Amino acid sequence: MKYNLETASRLSVAPMMDWTDRHCRYMHRLMSSETLLYTEMVTAPAIIHGDRDRLLGFHDAEHPVALQLGGSDPAQLAQATEVAAEYGYDEVNLNCGCPSDRVQSGSFGAILMEQPATVAACVKAMQSASDLPVTVKCRIGVDDQDPKVILPDFLSQVSAAGVDRFTIHARKAWLQGLSPKENRDVPPLDYELVHEMKGLFPHLHLSVNGGITSLDQAKAFLDAGLDGVMIGRSAYHAPADVLLNADAQIYGKDGTKTAEDIVHLMVPYIVDHMTRGGRLHQVTRHMHGLFQGRPGARMWRRHLSENTHRDGADEAVLLQALSYITQEAA
Repeated sequence: MKYNLETASRLSVAPMMDWTDRHCRYMHRLMSSETLLYTEMVTAPAIIHGDRDRLLGFHDAEHPVALQLGGSDPAQLAQATEVAAEYGYDEVNLNCGCPSDRVQSGSFGAILMEQPATVAACVKAMQSASDLPVTVKCRIGVDDQDPKVILPDFLSQVSAAGVDRFTIHARKAWLQGLSPKENRDVPPLDYELVHEMKGLFPHLHLSVNGGITSLDQAKAFLDAGLDGVMIGRSAYHAPADVLLNADAQIYGKDGTKTAEDIVHLMVPYIVDHMTRGGRLHQVTRHMHGLFQGRPGARMWRRHLSENTHRDGADEAVLLQALSYITQEAA
């Protein structure tokens, strides 16, 4: 089945290392049937040489789902894109925004903002490998670059290679002197520049990312003319606040589930995961923020933290944790 990714990407959940794995995405999909979900970044060499089922496997319920790739070698990225198509992903996204030292040493991620011609060659190769849409996630620039100069040049060169959807993290990345965490918070946000890019490139589908924490903010960006909004940490740490109302507020669809509903809907998935040899905490670690801000949320988190790693722990631990929420609601 083909999905309307331009519509789905009106709201997307950012690729986040160690967070947006298949279990997290399954829960997010239960909360929103419309939002576009992204995998963690996976490097092209890892896909070529590694355990593909572990790296790329996902549940059919996750659609529409995009694979984010890291790399700068066109041939490797083309091969990884071909594999992604075989696994059934709906989109492949090239990471040009991650500032970590490990990524820099591999000459990909945010450092590619300095190499738009390389990015153009990469996306051309990726497009030639399959019929999957190829998109790019980038920063507004790195280090001492002038974003007002570098970003339009980057968009121009890469879009000329055939990419028509970009997600722009509205901060510079400092490749020296700031940690990846600091690069998510310290460089100032420049949302106005992203709006300017939409004016310069009206034919491109542009999503904004960085510092966005609520659906109200997302709706404001959409109403102001941007095509999409990507939310990261807030969608993870307080998923109910962002995703339970997304279908209604962003897509005009029914969205009537509660956080309690999501817990019960996760039980069959957890049972199946454990039947296959998985551990309870591998799933429930993504559920700690489900009741963020609600009475009983602290006890919910504490019960999960203290009990899901124990030998023999099963779905009963989750239901016991839920009782702290229902007791507070009574």
